[in-house]
Amino acid sequence: MSQIKIMLDPGHGGKDPGAVGYGLKEKDIVLAIARDMRHSLLQEFDVQVRMTRNSDVFLTLEERARLANAWGADYFLSIHVNGSGGTGFESYIHPNAQQKTIQFQQTIHSRIMAQLNVRDRGMKKGNFAVLRLTKMPAILTENLFIDNKEDARMLADAKVLKKIAVGHVNGLERLLKLSKVKEQVASTSSLYRVLVNGKQVGAFGEKDNLLSKVGQHLGTASRIELEQVN
Repeated sequence: MSQIKIMLDPGHGGKDPGAVGYGLKEKDIVLAIARDMRHSLLQEFDVQVRMTRNSDVFLTLEERARLANAWGADYFLSIHVNGSGGTGFESYIHPNAQQKTIQFQQTIHSRIMAQLNVRDRGMKKGNFAVLRLTKMPAILTENLFIDNKEDARMLADAKVLKKIAVGHVNGLERLLKLSKVKEQVASTSSLYRVLVNGKQVGAFGEKDNLLSKVGQHLGTASRIELEQVN
């Protein structure tokens, strides 16, 4: 069975800061959340993950959708922070979304709300370009309001951003019925995935564990690959 492909889309970037407030910029916050999500997904599950941007660069909405479509992503998740003075969390799908996308939204939304003690603004529909132009189930999350004093206080807290990332990941785990890889080692150093014949068999931060796993498959595997996660 081929690996599920998940495209993460941190909104805005480069010349476009997104919503701003209390010294915070949306583009920075959503990139931090997406990077955390990518790290967790690759460390814990046998999936493929890409990001439309992994640095402070500007991409048009059309380019974001094109990247996902060209890769053949199975799911597209656009991550944003809200503005205009409200409070809480909400999520969006396209008005013409099919049942698979509706389920995608329901699952992700509920798991994020399980992490945050904030107002639930509901599961909504919107004709956003990244939802309209992508060919796979796609949702857009609006994670708190950067121009609300209390929400901004939370968005400035790394622990809250971690909870938001965990909520997204938990939703994907539940939706896609992902099984955790058998072996993984937490580390503050670089983390490497080990893929044998295209299938992940572990993720390691310690050199000895990494070499040991590779050694187990030498002489029996036709292809062994190492992919740096962080």
